[in-house]
Amino acid sequence: MDHPAATLDAWLAEAGVDGYLIDADGTDPAQRYLSGFDAPDPYLTLYTPEELVVLVSPLEAARARRTSAATEVVVTSELGADRLRARYGRATAQAVIKGAICRQHAVGHVAVPPSTPVRTVRQLRGRGVRVTVATEDPLAELRAVKQPQERAAITATQAATEDAFAAAVDLLRACDIDAAGQLRHEGEPLTSERVREEVAMTLYAAECRPGPVICAGGTQAADPHDRGSGPLPAEAPIILDIFPAAVASGYHADMTRTVSVGDPGARCREWYADVAAAKAAGVEAIATDVTGDAVHEVVSGVLADAGHPTLDTDPATATGFIHATGHGVGLAVHEDPRLAPGAGPLARGAVVTVEPGLYDPAVGGIRLEDLVVVTDDGAEVLTDAPETFVL
Repeated sequence: MDHPAATLDAWLAEAGVDGYLIDADGTDPAQRYLSGFDAPDPYLTLYTPEELVVLVSPLEAARARRTSAATEVVVTSELGADRLRARYGRATAQAVIKGAICRQHAVGHVAVPPSTPVRTVRQLRGRGVRVTVATEDPLAELRAVKQPQERAAITATQAATEDAFAAAVDLLRACDIDAAGQLRHEGEPLTSERVREEVAMTLYAAECRPGPVICAGGTQAADPHDRGSGPLPAEAPIILDIFPAAVASGYHADMTRTVSVGDPGARCREWYADVAAAKAAGVEAIATDVTGDAVHEVVSGVLADAGHPTLDTDPATATGFIHATGHGVGLAVHEDPRLAPGAGPLARGAVVTVEPGLYDPAVGGIRLEDLVVVTDDGAEVLTDAPETFVL
C-alpha cells in the first residue's frame, strides 16, 4: 500500500494481529496521520497491510472519499446504523458496526492505541473481535520521520509563523515609552493580549489556527509557559512564542524570539548572547544518529560554561536553563523525537526545535527557538526570522 504507515506491517506481524484500528476525531495526530482525514466527530480508521478503511457518518462521506488516504470509505448508514440505533440504542449499534467493519475486512484480532476509549475495546470484544491494546503508539516512531510532503507543509506553516512574528514586531516598533516605563501604542497601553491579537489575525489570514500564543514580558517571561497578560514593559525582554497549525494540512510550526523595546541593560544582553550561542551549538550538533541526549548536553554545556545554572548541574535549580532543549513538531506541536536527557538517536528527516532559554524572576526570561530538519550530516534550518534583540 502506498502509505507512509506501510512500515507498520512488520509491527503488526510481530504483534500477531491482523490490523490496527483508531477510534478518534481528526484532532488526534495519529488518526489524522493514518487516515489523512480531518473530522470534528470520532470516526474509525482500520489499517491492514492490504487496505486502509475509513468508517464515517453520511455527513462526512463525500469529503472522506475526496480527501482521505483511504482505499475504501465505508458509511455507517450502509451498515444499517439508523435501524440498529432505533431498535437497540446507540451503544449497541456502535458495537455491531465496529464488529462488522472488522469482520468484513478479515480482521479477527486488532491492535489499538493506548488512547482508545474503553467502550470501543469492550464493544469490539463483545462482537467477538480480539483486541490488543498497544503499550505505546506504534505510529509515533513513523510520525517522527517526516515525508517530503510533510516537510513542505511544516515549511509553509513556518512561513506564516514568521509573518505573524513580523506583524508583532511592527506593532512593538510603533510604540512609545511612557514615564512609568510601559509601552504605549496610539496613546493606549500595549498589552500582551493586543500583541496576541495581532499575531492571531495574521495567522487566521494565512489559514492557520494560532493556538495559545505566548507574549510574556518582564518578570512574566521568567515562567516558560506563562502566556503573558496586561501592559508590556519597555527596556525588558518580551518572549514571543508562536506555534500555529495550518487548517488544511494540520501541520504545526514553532518559533520563539525574544525582543526588547529599548535597551534592557547589559545583563539581559549578555543572557541573550549566551542563549543565541547555545542555540547555534545545538543546531551544529544535530545530525542523523546523533542522540537527542547528546544535543541537549551540548546546549546545556554552553550555558553552564557561561556561568548559568542548569538542570544538569543542579537538578533543583529554579533559575537558569530549566527545560529540555527541544522536541519534534508535526501534526502535534510536541511529539517525538526529543532533545532531552536520555533521548535516543535522531532519524534522518525528523523535524525538531532547538530552544534554549534562561529564566530568573529577578530578570525575566530569554528564549530563542529554531525549527530544523535532521539530515545525514547536519541540520537544515527552516526558520528564517531575524534575531534582533533590541528594537
